[in-house]
Amino acid sequence: MGAASLVLLGFGQVGRAFLRLFLEKRERLRERYDIELNLRAVLTSRGGLLTEGVLHDPALGEMKREELPGSAYWKPDLGLDDIWDKFEPGILVECLSGDLETGQPALGFIRSALARGWQVAASSKGPLAVDMKGLRAIARRSGVHFKFSAATGAALPAADVGLLSLAGSEVTALEGILNGTTNFILTRMGEGVSYPQALDEAKLRGIAEPDPRWDVEGWDTAVKLLILANLVLDSDFKLSDVRRTGITELSAEEVSRAGRQGGKVKLLGRLETKSGRPSLAVAPFALEPGHPLFMVDGPEKGVTFTTDTMGSLTIIGGRSDPRGAAAALLKDMLAMGWT
Repeated sequence: MGAASLVLLGFGQVGRAFLRLFLEKRERLRERYDIELNLRAVLTSRGGLLTEGVLHDPALGEMKREELPGSAYWKPDLGLDDIWDKFEPGILVECLSGDLETGQPALGFIRSALARGWQVAASSKGPLAVDMKGLRAIARRSGVHFKFSAATGAALPAADVGLLSLAGSEVTALEGILNGTTNFILTRMGEGVSYPQALDEAKLRGIAEPDPRWDVEGWDTAVKLLILANLVLDSDFKLSDVRRTGITELSAEEVSRAGRQGGKVKLLGRLETKSGRPSLAVAPFALEPGHPLFMVDGPEKGVTFTTDTMGSLTIIGGRSDPRGAAAALLKDMLAMGWT
């Protein structure tokens, strides 16, 4: 039986969802994959949980970040430097946030882990937007895996398809509905609901954040497009290279007009290649019924890859919530060769 120590970095919504999913699945994973996964530490910016044994107490999965200091396992000021000195390299599960301009603080932690021989399953988009190529190079030099499918659409396996399923092909184009919040809003607008009403409904359902600008202004779609493009092209585009138009200026009449003509308006992230030069853009587009993403409605997501040898391939669906991201992190861990 293989064995791996886990360290969870970050205890926000995705971090908590990962811990709950790990505790739920741990015994099943041991039976099915013959691997012993042992959670050794949970780290936050204020300290962390650490014990001489393992952190497999089911009660931890129900705790919120602000409740952690009340745990018997709490160690104030515990940091990754303490972890490097205490354990042999295992798997770092990164669930922090990363600034889109600097990638920090997650970027520095991921670099340090990879350089020390730790496998990394990451969910933050910032480090990937800033230095994905550099992080992958460190992983290769250290002989470890660096996985990040959770950052490109939660449970939607877009990164896996682009990197593995299309290996050996050249991706000549990519189109993606990469943000469930905007797709829900546009779907409701297509049904005759106004933008403010659709946004309020998305908030009530927990689909949109209280401050939805990251989604509706197109930033989330742009950074996911950037990561996927750099992955499939082995390129080094920056976020400033993505032309971005959100949905905030889109009128109900424009959406209705597309519907009357048999179409649907979707916020797409697009990679196009013209005369051998790729370009990246995010904007609302009216899709016709024959388009492979036409039926992707509500909070669903989807991506179409166009290649030189395998034709076009479309993937649709996958949970968009923290549990979906947690499931992607778990899947990435199992793909690291421990099984």
